[in-house]
Amino acid sequence: MLTELRISNFGVIEQLAVTFGAGFIVFTGETGAGKSLLIDAVTLLVGGRASADHIRAQAEEAELEAAFLLTPDHPLLEWLQSKGFARSGEGDILIRRIISRTGRNRTYLNGNLCPVHFLDELGGKLVDVHGQHEQQSLLSPSAQLDAVDAFGRLHALRQEYALAHRHWQERTAELAALTADLAQRREREDLLRFQFQEMTEAGIEAGEDTRLEQERSRLMHSQQLGELSDQLHEMLYAGDQGVLSLLAGARKLLSKMESIDATTSEWGRTVEEAVVPLRDLADQVRRYRDRVEANPGRLQEIEQRLDRLHRLVKKYGGSLEAVLALQESLRAQLAQLDHAETHLQDMTRAVEEGALILRDVAERLSRKRLEAAKKLTAQVTKELGTLRMERTRFAVEVSRLSGEAPFGQTGQDAVEFLFSANPGEPLKPLAKVASGGELSRVMLALKTILAENDRVPVLIFDEVDAGVGGAVAEVMGARLRNLSRHHQVMCVTHLPQVGSQAHAHYLVEKQVRHNRTLTQVRVLSLEEREEEVARMLAGVTVTKNARAAAAEMIAGAKDRR
Repeated sequence: MLTELRISNFGVIEQLAVTFGAGFIVFTGETGAGKSLLIDAVTLLVGGRASADHIRAQAEEAELEAAFLLTPDHPLLEWLQSKGFARSGEGDILIRRIISRTGRNRTYLNGNLCPVHFLDELGGKLVDVHGQHEQQSLLSPSAQLDAVDAFGRLHALRQEYALAHRHWQERTAELAALTADLAQRREREDLLRFQFQEMTEAGIEAGEDTRLEQERSRLMHSQQLGELSDQLHEMLYAGDQGVLSLLAGARKLLSKMESIDATTSEWGRTVEEAVVPLRDLADQVRRYRDRVEANPGRLQEIEQRLDRLHRLVKKYGGSLEAVLALQESLRAQLAQLDHAETHLQDMTRAVEEGALILRDVAERLSRKRLEAAKKLTAQVTKELGTLRMERTRFAVEVSRLSGEAPFGQTGQDAVEFLFSANPGEPLKPLAKVASGGELSRVMLALKTILAENDRVPVLIFDEVDAGVGGAVAEVMGARLRNLSRHHQVMCVTHLPQVGSQAHAHYLVEKQVRHNRTLTQVRVLSLEEREEEVARMLAGVTVTKNARAAAAEMIAGAKDRR
């Protein structure tokens, strides 16, 4: 419930601090005293749209603050804890909002800065405001559907549907993305396959271009290489002046020296160690010389092969390794493309299976809604009879959603409240045909019926009793009082039949101080209540009879408690 409201520099309110208790609370006062400002302040605190026009003249900022207290088991506390704005075991909620002419508005929740849109989300769970010209909770199609589901206790089935709908949407989105991706890849499939085939047919090997360029260089210089290798072999092996012949002579000389001086023996071993690799080198040079020959045919083959490789490199990458990497990438893409059709079929089946599950839950939800709509129609009709609307007709219509999408966020149904105020007139949408007073009574009937299921702790009615009077007003007052058994109910009213039913009565009045208009709010004692209700009964001149009637009305309300 709302336990305290503080207002500073808001409209004609300079400073105001009001505390509240549970039950049915009414605000009365002369027209223009500022009663609706209190409702406006609460509306802004739960996410309403603010503007600089709300700020009191000659002030730079308006400040609004409200304290709420929830029962420990209220689901809103768990929601706040999940968002990091409340701790376990705490039932207090403190909302503060500062509206600045500079546009630097600030919003605080339990001492922490928070965005206004978060308050809007919170506000729908904390406070429900109903105004004479603003029956949003009654005229909104989504709210009408929520009312039917709340009446039918369909929360668990709604949750089951929401889960199935989310899974179906996710699979549908995946299928759409897969289909689009596959379509794009199919557009490039011919190009990919051509590129891959061109690279595959080329039979590229890593490092092949380097090896071929080396072989080409040998073939192009075969004559020179043959001459050089022949000269080298002659130098190593042929004739008395060959290196190996000279080394053989050196061995003989060293052998003689060693026989005379043993210290020269190491020299002989050095020469011996040099002979073996040089002999191997001479053999290799000979074999190389024998292999080197001009081969124009092979040279042409190499030139053609290198030309093909170079064209592939120029076309697909900066190196042969890059071409090979692209070839592997194309291989993987084509493999995916080959398997994409199977994946697409699997995903299509998954979407179809999800749709079957969703349709089953939606059908069960629809059947339950039709049952709830029939019962709610009967109960609202009965309740409207007690509110002196016996000749009116009311119906809850459940129909299938129109349009291409078979499933909505809350099912496959659209709910609409239908109304006819006059016998013989057809049922039409409530929002189009009901007057302000009729809307007030329909809304009150619904709230009375849904009281036990509705977990919104604070209900505020801003002159919703407009357009009614007499016995109807008395019944409305009793219904509002009865509604306060399940909610904290606040009501701005001009009707004594409603005001007399309150558990607490607040008077809103204007005062002029230092040539400035101020709005004050104070809770009335029993004697003051009787005087105020008498004023509401009698008007300008309050008579003794009016006071007696007021006292009787208030006492009668207590007796019916």
